[in-house]
Amino acid sequence: MALDRKNVPNDLSAFWMPFTANRQFKKDPRMLVSADGMFYKTADGRDVLDGTAGLWCCNAGHNQPRIVEAIRQQAGELDYAPAFQMGHPKAFELASALRDMAPKGMDHVFFTNSGSESVETALKIAIAYHRARGEGSRTRLIGRERGYHGVNFGGISVGGIVTNRKVFGSLLTGVDHLPHTHLPGENTFTKGQPEHGAHLADELERIVALHGAETIAAVIVEPMAGSTGVLLPPKGYLERLRELCTKHGIILIFDEVITGFGRLGSAFAADHFNVLPDLMTTAKGLTNGVIPMGAVLATGEIHDAFMQGPEHLIELFHGYTYSGNPISSAAGLATLETYREEGLFERAAAMAPYWEEALHSLKDARHVVDIRNMGLIGAIELEPIAGEPTKRAFTAFLKAYEKGILIRTTGDIIAMSPPLIIEKEHIDQLVGTLREVLEALD
Repeated sequence: MALDRKNVPNDLSAFWMPFTANRQFKKDPRMLVSADGMFYKTADGRDVLDGTAGLWCCNAGHNQPRIVEAIRQQAGELDYAPAFQMGHPKAFELASALRDMAPKGMDHVFFTNSGSESVETALKIAIAYHRARGEGSRTRLIGRERGYHGVNFGGISVGGIVTNRKVFGSLLTGVDHLPHTHLPGENTFTKGQPEHGAHLADELERIVALHGAETIAAVIVEPMAGSTGVLLPPKGYLERLRELCTKHGIILIFDEVITGFGRLGSAFAADHFNVLPDLMTTAKGLTNGVIPMGAVLATGEIHDAFMQGPEHLIELFHGYTYSGNPISSAAGLATLETYREEGLFERAAAMAPYWEEALHSLKDARHVVDIRNMGLIGAIELEPIAGEPTKRAFTAFLKAYEKGILIRTTGDIIAMSPPLIIEKEHIDQLVGTLREVLEALD
């Protein structure tokens, strides 16, 4: 089909694209020009099934009328209000709605603009919390190998994806890492939580013995690691991590930027696994990916530690120009209402078994060495081409786009996380097309 020239820019050189092979893209651009429901429309008029909810964020699908109208109305009513020393109603309404949706005990909300900013905020709050309590020696941060916590300096320091870290210098000091939870020899082709690996949480005891608990401020983990290729928490792992953090007085941060807002069939992974962290980072699904916004949820204990001293003084010297932005807040309220009114979290839980069986039907496809899934997330790991890591999966991504499905790749892993509105027929199309792609790969 011919390109619609009004939707193709005449100069691609100015835009330095993020996380993109820029030279390859600009030789053969892949332009999305509109979206509705489960599908994108390309510049050449094709429909492309969204197998990734954009970037793990469009959980309610595209062009949701309630969200679109909320943004339109808010833009005409109050476009911007300063976030420092001033407020506007919808930020408080959204904070209350988030508190009501969150696990019991997560009582306070600090707004940001993205998952990366939410992580930076949570790390700073954790360190400042200990200082407020007279334990200022607790400054060390513990992340996890293969973890992804955004792209700011704090996030890549506690993160553990090598390519995101290696060219940016020495990063933050005082950071250590737990081992990742991926044990392919023991947990290959697992459906849901793996049986083996809870003992990996005990590595925190080794780090405590090395540095001393009195120096450690926080441990941050994704309950289920998404961007690194869907690494699932073994049974008992998160419970053990919670137990050890409590034992040693360490703040436990769950990075729920991906797992929040129904991705696992519950509002949050903390609900799904019945493990309560001290801080929780969110973004993406908070506004259905429509407009930038993030939020950090905190327990009352953490919040109240700052509410000391004279009332006219600022308690936490941190925030962003767009924290609780009026238009973002309106989008967030409409998004949470959409999830509730359409029962999308429950729908995701109900659709998960069909999704699981469809994914695992690819076990015999060419080059497949592992399949992992939980909720409406799935990963298909491919055997890499010798001497050319990532090339096989990237080729699969390009061929999938040509055949009308959007997938995401990280390394030689295909990751999928469709909108929660997905129907069985869409799952069949996604998996069926992916089989065609895999069978045609070299």
